[in-house]
Amino acid sequence: MNEQARRRPGKSYRRPKKDPVRILAFEALRAVDERAAYANLVLPPLLKKAREAGDFDTRDAALATELVYGTLRRQGTYDAIIAACIDRPLRQVDPPVLDVLALGAHQLLGTRIPTHAAVSASVELARVVLGDGRAKFVNAVLRKISRDDLDTWVERVAPPYDEDAEDHLAVVHSHPRWVVSALWDALGGGRGGIEDLLEADNERPEVTLVARPGRISADDLLDTLGEESGLPGRWSPYAVRLTEGGEPGAIDAVREGRAGVQDEGSQLVALALADAPLDGTDERWLDGCAGPGGKAALLAALAAERGAQLLAAEKQPHRARLVERALAGNPGPYQVITADGTRPPWRPGVFDRVLVDVPCTGLGALRRRPEARWRRRPEDLEGFAPLQRSLLREALKAVRVGGVVGYATCSPHLAETRTVVDDVLKGRGGPAAEAEWVDARPLMPGVSALGDGPDVQLWPHVHGTDAMYLALLRRTA
Repeated sequence: MNEQARRRPGKSYRRPKKDPVRILAFEALRAVDERAAYANLVLPPLLKKAREAGDFDTRDAALATELVYGTLRRQGTYDAIIAACIDRPLRQVDPPVLDVLALGAHQLLGTRIPTHAAVSASVELARVVLGDGRAKFVNAVLRKISRDDLDTWVERVAPPYDEDAEDHLAVVHSHPRWVVSALWDALGGGRGGIEDLLEADNERPEVTLVARPGRISADDLLDTLGEESGLPGRWSPYAVRLTEGGEPGAIDAVREGRAGVQDEGSQLVALALADAPLDGTDERWLDGCAGPGGKAALLAALAAERGAQLLAAEKQPHRARLVERALAGNPGPYQVITADGTRPPWRPGVFDRVLVDVPCTGLGALRRRPEARWRRRPEDLEGFAPLQRSLLREALKAVRVGGVVGYATCSPHLAETRTVVDDVLKGRGGPAAEAEWVDARPLMPGVSALGDGPDVQLWPHVHGTDAMYLALLRRTA
């Protein structure tokens, strides 16, 4: 008996239809799961290869992008729904099968794709990547999911808010419970604020460009893009927002390094440090954690306008090369070195301005890296804590008396923000730092809702930026 007869007795065998868009989306999800890769790094080369092969047009690329990011953002919610439709624990389902089910669930519950098309396309994908046997399982589960809409499913699988508020929010808004708790603590306030924040984490972020001073102005960058492709930034005078569908890599100014892709929150952090008032010299600046180079490039350009020089230090050699690439063509003097900011090669007390954008959990950028929420664990905080305090202590040693240090993180978690600064200033775990707070709020003119200060916490749902944190400190002795 041949293979076709074994598979379908009495029927001719039909080969599964290969859908390039959904196969690519599946491959991206597998890379994220198997290699701990990030979708924003995996997806672009896959899309480029598909376009070069003639398999994709612009609409195909947009659909593949939506399928990947939408599935990752809503993974927690979809997992809860899938678990309610199967007769075994979710952990007993093979990860590739779960990826196909999640892709199908997103098409059914998170897009406008018609139900029959979402189910049939997902089953065909399963036949291609999993085989006919498991495709039947996928078909059965997705047909159960298709019977109700997202709101109905969420009401069914999420515990009531009054019984367990954090678990309710975790399921509804697709965040791990510990992340919900941490963000709620950092945000304060009632239910409305935390729900707005969690929902903002699940929205597709705008692509924001920075016009690098001395090389191109924001107005000139807008002129090159045209009214249909670009909008002014909300807060930064150097920011330009791309309209939906704009590709940064196709913009001449970006390819030539006159502009770069940079969230407006990161721009505000660099600008606040550059504008902090100083007494005395303003000639030597340091970016002590410079990779991958976005803030360093903006700081170098601002320093050049004032006749100052930036030293950009990065511990990891491959990231130091990214910094060199970002700074290439800067009009003023700068230097990029591979160096560990906790064991600095520079002499103490020689810089006027120092930035340390320290390694952290990245909970402030979950819009851009949705998979990070499922990858991080509470114990990661303990791993980052000594490094963050050491980098801040060394930064305060590196700056001269009267100079200013900016401590920044792309995380709103209190253990990575105010707690770190307080510990260093008060000598917990080491000698107390001789430094005082500088109110960062006036250094972000026009930006609303900056809190009580003196430090600043930006928020996606309030400011439209990543959740960047900034503390400014002036060395006093």
